[in-house]
Amino acid sequence: MQQSVEALVKVLETYRGRDKIIRTACYGSQLVGGVLSRKEEADVSSQRLGKSLLLFSAQLSHCRTVLRLFDDLSMLAYSQGYGFGGREEDAGVRWISVLNNVADQLYYPCEHIAWAADAELIKAKSDKWWLLCTLLWGTSLLLGILRSLRVLLLLKKKLRKRERDGGGSSHSQLRRQMRGELLSIIGGMADLSNAIHWMPPGFLWAGRFPNWLVGLMGTVSSVVGLIQMSSNGDSDHTESIES
Repeated sequence: MQQSVEALVKVLETYRGRDKIIRTACYGSQLVGGVLSRKEEADVSSQRLGKSLLLFSAQLSHCRTVLRLFDDLSMLAYSQGYGFGGREEDAGVRWISVLNNVADQLYYPCEHIAWAADAELIKAKSDKWWLLCTLLWGTSLLLGILRSLRVLLLLKKKLRKRERDGGGSSHSQLRRQMRGELLSIIGGMADLSNAIHWMPPGFLWAGRFPNWLVGLMGTVSSVVGLIQMSSNGDSDHTESIES
């Protein structure tokens, strides 16, 4: 028990770790709140609790938006460090990653403007800026999924080659990397489904998700992020946007 508490405290002491915990709580609250609110047979107290959880989820989401006001420089440092991906062996992975970094970098100023417009700090309509944020987020997610699929394909080829050559010492490491990419695909698909839901009505299933389903998809991707952070032991690494 004490070790679990210490591990949680260690995660909360880092910005990325705290953000992942807040994100998980945000979507988890939306999931439970959405389930309680939609039950027609539920009593008044359950429906009231459901509405309170949805309000709590909205406040946590707003909290994360405010905290992201300070993410531009860390994202810029990560993009500059990656550059044009000269260390990548595969050209496909390299250019997908570069485009992914561009989408992520553009996301932050657009979100800042949308937030400032909602807060009436500037005179602007926030709707078009939030739509642009959703487009950039969806683009980033789609590129991330494509990148993971490409990396997964390359890892499978490398694994088959080493199996033919009889080199079994690194099989476990390759399989661990493949599981990591599979988790990334699952998390990215869950987030992408929500990104499409937040697009204007008429685009695929935009606007059709109930609160509980949005919460479920977000919770799945958040849990995937926590698992990856735990296995990597690097909670300060700047990766794709996690709205």
